Amino acid sequence: MSAPIRFGSADRCPLPTAAGVGLQGAIFALAPLVLVVAITARAGGQDEAYLSWAVFAALIIAGGLTALQAARFARFGAGHVLIMGTTPNFVAVSVLALKAGGPATLASLVVVSSLFYLALANWLPALRRIITPVVSGTALMLIAVAILPVAIGQMRQVQGDAPDSAAPIIALVTLAAIIALALRAGGVLRLWSPLIGIAAGCVAAAAFGAYDLEALADAAWVGVPAAGVAGFDLAPDAQFLALLPVFVVITLVGAVKNIGDSIAAQQASQRSPRATDFRAVQGSLNVNGLGVLLSGLAGTPPTTVYSATSVALINLTGVAARNAGYLTGVFLVALAFLPKLTALLLAIPGAVLGAYILTATGLLFAEGLRTIARDGLDFPRMLVVGISFALGAGIEQQSVFTDLIGGTWGPLLDNGMLVGALTAVALTLFLDATNPRRPSRLKTELGPAALAEVDGFVQAAAARAGWDPKGVSRLRSAAEETLHSLMPDERPPGGKPSLVLNLRPAGEFIELEFVAAFEDANLEDRLAHLEEESADAGHDQISMRLLGHYAAAVQHRKYFGLDVISVQVKARG
Repeated sequence: MSAPIRFGSADRCPLPTAAGVGLQGAIFALAPLVLVVAITARAGGQDEAYLSWAVFAALIIAGGLTALQAARFARFGAGHVLIMGTTPNFVAVSVLALKAGGPATLASLVVVSSLFYLALANWLPALRRIITPVVSGTALMLIAVAILPVAIGQMRQVQGDAPDSAAPIIALVTLAAIIALALRAGGVLRLWSPLIGIAAGCVAAAAFGAYDLEALADAAWVGVPAAGVAGFDLAPDAQFLALLPVFVVITLVGAVKNIGDSIAAQQASQRSPRATDFRAVQGSLNVNGLGVLLSGLAGTPPTTVYSATSVALINLTGVAARNAGYLTGVFLVALAFLPKLTALLLAIPGAVLGAYILTATGLLFAEGLRTIARDGLDFPRMLVVGISFALGAGIEQQSVFTDLIGGTWGPLLDNGMLVGALTAVALTLFLDATNPRRPSRLKTELGPAALAEVDGFVQAAAARAGWDPKGVSRLRSAAEETLHSLMPDERPPGGKPSLVLNLRPAGEFIELEFVAAFEDANLEDRLAHLEEESADAGHDQISMRLLGHYAAAVQHRKYFGLDVISVQVKARG
């Protein structure tokens, strides 16, 4: 059971409380961040110098951007506690990049991918019908499939003079501890289950003599790694070109997942349910894109938000205040200058790391399933998911196209995650293009003159759908009240904004989607809180009550510079 919110994101939390929550957040984020970097570097064949630098840089980036997430500066930041860290989504492709050309190739690929991430944050409204839950969920499951060989490879590694049979036993002990606690423990114990499982695995490794602490003894208590930025590969070769589309797809899919992450953290930070502010979501995505960019510049695996850690921390402590987010970032940066602590985590045996990544991969696969289920699973969507996943999982780790066409395109097409994701996009676009109930669209200026245009447009659509007079009247009234709610009280500078109205028949409903720009209040919230307002309210509140009466459902999504209001009206009330 989660704790009630004691300090919301806009509240002033006492410094000792905020510091305690910030320290917990930094400790929770430390282990996964270091372990993901360690697995990527070791599986990619990199030396200890690169590994030390990558961990140091990742902690600095994660700390600085965790503080920025809490700040909400201009168009950057969510305005609440969102802990950043190195994401496991990129493990498989980062390993391929390191093997292909070393840290310079990885840096170049990540920097280019960050540009696509930042573009998606700004194009979020336009892409909402292309990168659907079915597409992103299928891609998440295929990313999990791509990471599995890396996890299994680590689980087979042993250190020192330990026998080969020790590796599966160590991995099994780690898995058993993590899974048992995650399934049956609650509260703080569940949050600590990965670290407890890792500790159990390390004890088992020590019993077999497979736990080498020499590097820990040699590490300084305070310091900065000697290695630095890896540089860039400014002359991309065929391997770079083959890996770039895979990086871009994973980046875009990760961005879609981060939308859900930001929404979950936003809802967890509020005392009472409120409509999602998509401007905060875009601000969070901008910081994530900046994290990917800075990671590329530093030559480390990409850094994005740790949503599960963030939401769990808020639920356990009841603290969502921004200064707790600031202090979490400060502690993460401070931990970067403590090589002894990071050396302790880097000394964890490969079999234990593999077991940890295996559990993270399972959760990633489950997240993909949950994302797909969120959109509903009728037969066409099930077929899209089934074909896309089967094709992607079947091609993964095969050399079908390499044997057929070779060159640059062969290895590229042999990447199951890329092929599966593109198949899901293509099939989704095909379903949309061949839908017999395609949307009608009206473009006009947002002003009093638009009332007549909108009224004639929705009246004609209702007539085509065969609605009775009462249904037509209800649809026209809902459209009119929504349009009234969008109109500003004063003429905005720069002339009238444009209005786009998309009308979609859906069985016994018609969905009206108004796309316009401005107004600060969220219509959905205003409808939800009408009962708290006075009965002798003005015309604006009366308009809200009328809209709530005519519409079956209202959803208002606010983006930077854009409002999207979806109104569902039923044929028979």
